[in-house]
Amino acid sequence: MITIYGSEMCPDCRNCKINFDKYHIEYEFIDINESLKNLKKFLYYRDHYKDVFDRLIQIGDIGLPCLVDGENVFTDWETYLRNL
Repeated sequence: MITIYGSEMCPDCRNCKINFDKYHIEYEFIDINESLKNLKKFLYYRDHYKDVFDRLIQIGDIGLPCLVDGENVFTDWETYLRNL
């Protein structure tokens, strides 16, 4: 199952959830604004998967939604859906 780190305030995160629901993809959504524990989990991925996040950080993006599927960490949920 995919874990999505995001925020209910983020339009991209909300669109990701809507589309995953539409295509019946199971996921766990972790809102990084709910607790510092959730924020720390997201920051772990952002700090340790620099190949995924460096470009986003350079343009001032937070990197949400962040999707974790096993060892795979990615932010491009639209391409993920197209490749199903």
